[in-house]
Amino acid sequence: MILIKNEAELEKLRASGRVAAQVRDRVAAQVRPGVRAADLSDYAAELMKEYGAESAFLGYRGYPAPICVSVNETVVHGIPNDRGIELGDIVSIDIGVRLDGFVGDTAVTVMVGVTDPRVINLVRTAETALEAGIAHATEGHRVSDISHAIEEAVVAGGCSVVREFVGHGIGRSMHEDPQIPNYGAPGKGSRLRAGMTFCLEPMVNLGGHGVAIADDGWTVRTRDGLPSAHFEHMVAVGRKRAEVLTL
Repeated sequence: MILIKNEAELEKLRASGRVAAQVRDRVAAQVRPGVRAADLSDYAAELMKEYGAESAFLGYRGYPAPICVSVNETVVHGIPNDRGIELGDIVSIDIGVRLDGFVGDTAVTVMVGVTDPRVINLVRTAETALEAGIAHATEGHRVSDISHAIEEAVVAGGCSVVREFVGHGIGRSMHEDPQIPNYGAPGKGSRLRAGMTFCLEPMVNLGGHGVAIADDGWTVRTRDGLPSAHFEHMVAVGRKRAEVLTL
């Protein structure tokens, strides 16, 4: 069942979304050569405390860190480690916070001195795909209209969509109904209504769409070893346009 949030609940989600976005942006600003993924995670944890929030990821189904840091061929759920970031890397920063009982969830992919035009196109395509999905998060559309718009943008960019992981509803829980795949035919699924709140998160590969989960049970990598980019925003379905909660 897709939950419809009332105005008081939407205001709580706006607050959690703002905190998640501020943590995301401040952590992303620290991404540069020589910085370790673990350093970024520690910094994010400090920021969450500063904002009076806590990590929504740490301990979730056993996840061992406050944020996810996914580098190059890592698609999502990268566990922060001691690897230093290098020139030419792309680094996905995925932030989840809990504030006053509501979750904020957002992600961005940062390019670190990238000069390869294929990788630049990958990152830009993933961001464009997110914007296309957001444009369809309005009353009267159906869930799969979002999915289809994302896939169309990815295909137009010459990239491929990860099929094993999806966007999702969000509220008091990090994962609510519905699941929102990043591919598929339009006109299917529930009809959207104002007050529904979703996380849209295209995961876009430079090569094929296949992925594999590492032995740690979390880290998801592309099967072909080529880079992957990931962007995510929380949105509230609107009557004429979606409200992005993580700007």
